[in-house]
Amino acid sequence: MIKREAKKILKYKDLITEIQYMWNVQVKVIPIIIMATGTISKSLRQYLSNLPGKQEIKELQKTAVLGTAHILWKVLMWKYTTYFTAK
Repeated sequence: MIKREAKKILKYKDLITEIQYMWNVQVKVIPIIIMATGTISKSLRQYLSNLPGKQEIKELQKTAVLGTAHILWKVLMWKYTTYFTAK
C-alpha cells in the first residue's frame, strides 16, 4: 500500500511543478487509495484530515465495494448473455 501511495505522489510530480509555476501557489498531493474490496492504508486517516470537510471512511469503502460489485455484475451478465445468445 505504501508503494502505491508513493507511486501516486510521483505520478503527479510534474503536474505539481507546473501548477506551482503557473499559478504561484503551494500544491500538495494527497493520495487516497482504497482497494476494490474496501481495504485502506494505515495513513488514510491522516491524509483525509488534510482535506476540508468531513469524509467518512465507511462511505468511501462502501463506494469502492459497490463499484467493484457493479463491474463484476456487468462482466458476468455479459458472459451469461453471450453464452446463451451465441448458440
